[in-house]
Order: sequence, then C-alpha cells, then structure tokens
Amino acid sequence: MLIKYFKVFLVLLSLFFTNKLNAKSLDISEVNIKNLANYFSAIVAYDNDTNIKALRFFNISQSLLNIHRPYLKQYIYSSVIEGEIQKSIREIKKTKNKKNSDFFEAYLLLTLDSLKKNDIIKGKEYLEKISKFKNNDQFQFIIYQTLKSYLYLFEHNNIIISKHNFGNLSNITKTFQNCYLSDELTENNFDNLINSYQNDHSRYIFFYINHLIEKAKYAAAEELVDQIDILNSSLLLIQTKNWIKNKNFKKFKEIFSCKNKNDLMGEFFFIISNLYSSKNNFEKSNFYLNISNFLNPKFKFNLFLLAENYYVNKNYKQSQKILNIFNKNDNIFYWYKVKKKAQIILKEQDKEKSLEYINLKFNEIEDPSAKILLDMANFFKSFERYNTAIYYYNKVLSKKNTTLSSQAEILYRRGASYERLGQFSQSDEDLLQSLKINPDDSYVLNYLGYSWLERNYKINDALKMLEKAYHQNKNDPYILDSVGWAYYLVGNLEKSENLLKNAIQLMPDDPIVNDHYGDVLWKMGRKIQAKYYWESVLTFEDTKDSMKKNIVTKLLKGLKKI
Repeated sequence: MLIKYFKVFLVLLSLFFTNKLNAKSLDISEVNIKNLANYFSAIVAYDNDTNIKALRFFNISQSLLNIHRPYLKQYIYSSVIEGEIQKSIREIKKTKNKKNSDFFEAYLLLTLDSLKKNDIIKGKEYLEKISKFKNNDQFQFIIYQTLKSYLYLFEHNNIIISKHNFGNLSNITKTFQNCYLSDELTENNFDNLINSYQNDHSRYIFFYINHLIEKAKYAAAEELVDQIDILNSSLLLIQTKNWIKNKNFKKFKEIFSCKNKNDLMGEFFFIISNLYSSKNNFEKSNFYLNISNFLNPKFKFNLFLLAENYYVNKNYKQSQKILNIFNKNDNIFYWYKVKKKAQIILKEQDKEKSLEYINLKFNEIEDPSAKILLDMANFFKSFERYNTAIYYYNKVLSKKNTTLSSQAEILYRRGASYERLGQFSQSDEDLLQSLKINPDDSYVLNYLGYSWLERNYKINDALKMLEKAYHQNKNDPYILDSVGWAYYLVGNLEKSENLLKNAIQLMPDDPIVNDHYGDVLWKMGRKIQAKYYWESVLTFEDTKDSMKKNIVTKLLKGLKKI
C-alpha cells in the first residue's frame, strides 16, 4: 500500500513540475515539497471520505490554491461540506489565476453569493459562466436552467416560459414561482401538487399551509392539516399539525416564506440534495444540502437529511454533531434525534445500551404522542422484545382519532408480534382484522398466508391469500418465496420451482429461500443441485443454528416425504 501511495506521489510530483497542458510554467518558488506532501495527504483523506482531516491538510498548503485547479476545486468541496461556504467564496474571489476557479461549483457559489446580496446583475454574469458546463452533467443542466428561471423571476417579476420540462421538479418550481408573485393560480398549483397520484409530494402540504397562513386563511389551513395522519406522515408534517393545533402560526414564517428569494432557492437545492441522496451520491447530497442551509439557515429541520447521510455512511460522529443542534423545544424532531442516537448506540455499543438510552429519554416525556408510542413499539419489535412491543401497540390503539389505515398497520405489526411469541389465535385475529380494513394489503396477506403454511393450517386458504398477494406484487422476493413454497406444499412442483427460482435471483443470500429451493429441486429429482443450495445455507451469516442442524440432516439423509 505504501509503495502504491509513493508511486502516486511521484506522479503528482511530475504533474506539478511538467504540465504540458498549461502554456505558462509553474513558478518553482511557489511550490515546495512540504506543500506537496500536505496536498497529497489531503487527496488521500478526501478520497477516503475523512473530510475534516482533508480540510486541515488543504488549509496547511494554502499556497497551492492559486496554481492548481484540482486542488482549489477539492478545497472548495471540502469547505462547503463542512458548512464553510463564505470561506469558500472568499477563496474563489481572491484566486490570482482565474483559470483555476473556472469550474461549475465555483461559479455556482458566486452566483448564489450575488443573489444573497440582491445583486441580480452580477448573479446573471456568473450564471452565464456556468452555461459552458451545463451539458457536462444532467443535474448541472437542471441547476443551470432552474437558476436561470429564478433570476429572471427576481429581475422582472415574471415567469419565463421554459422549453425544458423536468417533470415534477418543473411543477414544484412553477408552484413556488407563482407563490412568489402571489398569483391567483398558486393554491390550484399546490392542490395539484399534493394530490398527485404518481408521486408523494406530501412535503409540500407544509408549504401550502405556510402560504395559506401568510394570506391569513387560517380556516383553510386547519382544514388541510386535518388530513395529516400523524402515524403515517413525515416529521415536518407532524410538526406542522402540532403548530396548527397550538395556534402557533408565527412558526411558519420564522422558517420559510415564498416571498423570500433565498428561502425559495434554499428549497430548490434541498430537492437537488435529495435527488443525489436517492442515488446514493452522499458527497454531492451533502454539498448541496449545505448550500441549501447557507441560503436558508432558518429551516434547520432540513439538516436531518445531512445527519441521515452521515449515518448511512457510518460516520456516526458527524451524524451526532448534526443531531446535537436539536433540543426538546423542537418537539417531534427532538424525538427523531433520540431514535437516531439510539440506533448509533446500537451500532457502536450493543442492544442493551441502546434500549437503556431510548427508555431513559422516553420516560422524560410527560405525555407521549401516538407517534412516539408507535415508534417505541416498533423499536422493541425490531429488538425482538415482543411483549413490550405489544404493550405499546395496545397504547397506540387506545388513542382516539386513529385513522383506519393506521389501525390496519398497527394490527398487522401487533399480529406479527403475537405470531413470533407463538400466540397464534391472537395473531390470526389481528391479521384478519387488518385485512378486514384493508383486504388488498399484499404484505399482510403474505404474512398471514405464510404463517398458516408454517403451521400446516388451512393450506388451500393460505395459497389463495398468497396468490392474491403475488398478483399485486410480483417482484417482491418474500412474496415469491411464500407462494412458491405454498405450491410446493400442494404438490405443484413446476410452479413452485419457477417462483422460487425468481425469488433466489432477487435474494441470492437468503437462507430460507435457498432452503426452499433446495427442497423443490430434490423433489424434482435434481439432487446434486439441491445439495448445492442446501450447502450454501450453511455459509450465510444470518442462518440460525436450528436451520443449520436441519440442513446437515438433509445433506446426510436426504429429504423426508411430506
């Protein structure tokens, strides 16, 4: 590994002293081995995603900022990700060699800096420089075109007609721009947005309510908030409902106004950050999320995406740093902080410490909401503490105003907990009641149907339920496994083999699917193949000891007749 890094170091060294692409030679007096070593350390730290360490090395070797474009670009990236955006902008502006700051992100920051200073003319000049990079990347093109439309809006108080359609993003942009202009179509646009059947735009219920409150339409806002189911809604919507319930209308304008240029742009870059996060590009997601926070630091709830990104990347220290911004005054967001910290404790320590922490914090809450009780139930269920989970599910179901869809979901979870405890009559009662409310829920159909298969109970009825689940959700590997196993139990080996083969393609490392597939292959006379899949079960980390024992018996004695 050291030899590899040394070779890279030599390549970097040669690039510094012999750059054929630049007509101007580097001034040797501006470069020394110490700076180069710091630069090399920064690159290694940057590539290994240790951003704070990288930034420290970059800061040590400041003299390279003016003479090496990749250095400046990565320095800017590291600074923005650490939230030091003003510092990044200053470095770009004072760069002596302007060719080194000739990249998309530099001009983007300069454009937004001008916008924050209400200098639209200067912002347009920087935006023009961005245009040469717009075709390098799909998202850069979207950012350029959307920025162009917003700068036109802010300069002319009018909406530019764009020939580019970015689907839902265009609809969101149009809605916010109409809101900025107080256009009479604003409420109609919000209605269309939040009632879209193709996409979940529930986040924009908050912005719709924000708009209604700004227009002093409190009754309409209260009517809209009644549609929010706190057990199945985002943190932002739960907080929204809490503010409306307590007549705390001023909170909305404290964090966002569609009349504020920076707030609008902040929300746009939050969307961009979400898009990158959904593609698992967490570095760029964090970059744009910090830009969003730079534009609208009042909307601190958006920072939970940053905490989540760090958590997914196992950077628990940085995740906790973000979480510590929130306190008990932040209501449901504080509870999310507690849950996430409990998850971090589980990763870094153990299950008992995690349970101890969340119990301690829960007991500090005087009157926990139905949402918090449900979270506690789900938490204990995930830790296989089923009796305690059932206790909390009972408390949630005893709460008033629980919607039917939420009741169906809770009955499903409580029924699954009863099933794990072997209390099958209570389990069946809950799961059947859940299906009475929502007869087409493929996951409840699958759970109950498979439970009956395992108990050799009402096999034909179980098969009917599983067939219904399969026709609604043909690509779910768990449902494929269940219905495939049902066909095996009724002797339809051909259908069973086909479905289990599809399941194993989707979940090749699942011990149960491999075990089932081995069984059907054995019954079809393909015994060598069957043994291959049984043997693979023994290699999986999550295979239970009881299953391993059964597999060893099968390998030695073959499969008994059903």
